Amino acid sequence: MIRRVNPRVAVVAVLAVASVVTGLLLPSRHGSANPSTADVIAADPPPTLFPVADTARIDRIVARQRPPAAARIQAWVASHGTRPDDRAFVQWVEAGFPPPPANLADQMPQVVALDRQRTSAGVHAATWLETHGKKDVWKLYAHDQREWLTPSAAKSLKADEKALLSMAKNLADTLGTRFGSSAPYVRQPSLRTDHKVTPGQKCPCSYPSRHAAAGAASETLLGGLQPRLDAQYRYLEDEIDYSRVYMAGHFPGDIAGGALLGDLIGDYFLVTREGVDPASLT
Repeated sequence: MIRRVNPRVAVVAVLAVASVVTGLLLPSRHGSANPSTADVIAADPPPTLFPVADTARIDRIVARQRPPAAARIQAWVASHGTRPDDRAFVQWVEAGFPPPPANLADQMPQVVALDRQRTSAGVHAATWLETHGKKDVWKLYAHDQREWLTPSAAKSLKADEKALLSMAKNLADTLGTRFGSSAPYVRQPSLRTDHKVTPGQKCPCSYPSRHAAAGAASETLLGGLQPRLDAQYRYLEDEIDYSRVYMAGHFPGDIAGGALLGDLIGDYFLVTREGVDPASLT
């Protein structure tokens, strides 16, 4: 059984890591957090994560997806308006999402170089980020915004974040199956001796990255609502994305695809749920 803890401890345990780099600390007043999410992270607090110098290249890759995502969402609004229509939006994204870059395999030397630099501390950090980066940290961040919101707005944000993460997962999985682009360790099994790769195995399919999609979508939505906290969200997004390349689960191009997908989803939620002007997204 997971021990119940003060939810403030769980929030600070995650955010303190980011605050070391960004210099941003949230106020100490917090309501009671969702016990399941808070307890999961409190029971498995973050280790020392990767230096910003290591994640800087991933940050640049992620940043480059913002303009094309904004342009795409503006095209969506031009043809569909700003009212929520999740089913139509998902179909629209699936129909027009770009395939993996033709030279994706050329990025293998970057993955191999990181493999040669792996340390036990790095693997520990990457494992934590892989485990909690899909949804736990983002749900906790969404909950943390409640102190600036009315009860009804806080409840609405919680529901939106849950729906956003679900959409990011489902779209990334659907597109991954369509494109069938194998993870680096499947193409070169020596990169992950802890994974068994059978002859002829094609996937896990790594484009677009599910972790990157969840992170970009959450950072876009939560950072759009609280810009003064966006540096923290971006810091953790970069950490998660870098960890996936570090562990040979993705190429940098997979991260780019996931970030583009996530930015699209985050923009869609900002426009259709929060009334953000699409023209302001760039």
